[in-house]
Amino acid sequence: MDNSGKEAEAMALLAEAERKVKNSQSFFSGLFGQQPADQTLTQFLLEPLLGTSNPWEPWRLAFLRQRLRPRSSGGSSKIEEACEIYARAANMFKMAKNWSAAGNAFCQAAQLHLQLQSKHDAATCFVDAGNAFKKADPQEAINCLMRAIEIYTDMAVVVLTRRRHCCWGPRVSGAAEDPASGTRRGVVELGRGTQDALRPEGSFPRLTQGRFTIAAKHHISIAEIYETELVDIEKAIAHYEQSADYYKGEESNSSANKCLLKVAGYAAQLEQYQKAIDIYEQVGTNAMDSPLLKYSAKDYFFKAALCHFCIDMLNAKLAVQKYEELFPAFSDSRECKLMKKLLDAHEEQNVDSYTEAVKEYDAISRLDQWLTTMLLRIKKTIQGDEEDLR
Repeated sequence: MDNSGKEAEAMALLAEAERKVKNSQSFFSGLFGQQPADQTLTQFLLEPLLGTSNPWEPWRLAFLRQRLRPRSSGGSSKIEEACEIYARAANMFKMAKNWSAAGNAFCQAAQLHLQLQSKHDAATCFVDAGNAFKKADPQEAINCLMRAIEIYTDMAVVVLTRRRHCCWGPRVSGAAEDPASGTRRGVVELGRGTQDALRPEGSFPRLTQGRFTIAAKHHISIAEIYETELVDIEKAIAHYEQSADYYKGEESNSSANKCLLKVAGYAAQLEQYQKAIDIYEQVGTNAMDSPLLKYSAKDYFFKAALCHFCIDMLNAKLAVQKYEELFPAFSDSRECKLMKKLLDAHEEQNVDSYTEAVKEYDAISRLDQWLTTMLLRIKKTIQGDEEDLR
């Protein structure tokens, strides 16, 4: 397939988008010194609320901004058209497999969306740019994803504690007017969809971390780039930890645990054993209480015990005893039996017994790369040179 035609079409679209942007700037320069009436009204109503400490004011602030957002003018409509054209150009570059040009075009669209205060669209374009740059410039992909994360985490969604609330408030739809105050009672349209924005007695609105789940997913994408492309494990760990924090804040404990287990695995490889132990014990303890996850608890305790073993044999022996008391099913597991055999072999400084115990386990449950690495490290404390465990 000839990609030159697609690139030529994309370049033409870029030129058209640039013309739209220049024309919009000419339009606004003609109005220089004149403040639109909508902007004056917005400032008049919003300025008294900025910096307030009243917990109810964030709702009013968001409501007024939504209702008083300026209508599209000639200049802003041209910028909106330019956004669409940049996105079309980016998709053309993707079809031509010119990933850097596609990423740059998406970034241009994102910047224009920010100029229009369309934060969600801007974040989406930065994500698209990041996905394009992954195939050409991993570091630039990370930069774009970080921009998207910043936007998502800044976007607060107003959520109240109940779906239906009742109070007297400003301009709300679908309700009778209060004869005393002239205000009406009902439902306010705030952001996307219609949400109840009315306050029940004794409750307060809260600004949620609503889009932190999306931000967490992008932190995982960044961590994977550091894992596979840039090979910077320390930074990969940092992003997995941040993702886990966001998931915990949204009570997505399963997703948080997946990120934490990645952190624990890499921490052990970097010989940060105590950090790995803390995570494996935390996830294992949580898994014990779940009917669906309790069977995986033995694996987490086994890995924690191996990390203890890498520090000190006595630590490992005490840890195994603790895990047996904490989780009785661990005593009957093959993992626990293997640990006891390894502890005995280490105590006797018997390399053959150690190797035979590992081979017996591997014959039924194949060792993965992480387990092989940990077991080899422990074996080296018995003998000076490193040998194959299998």
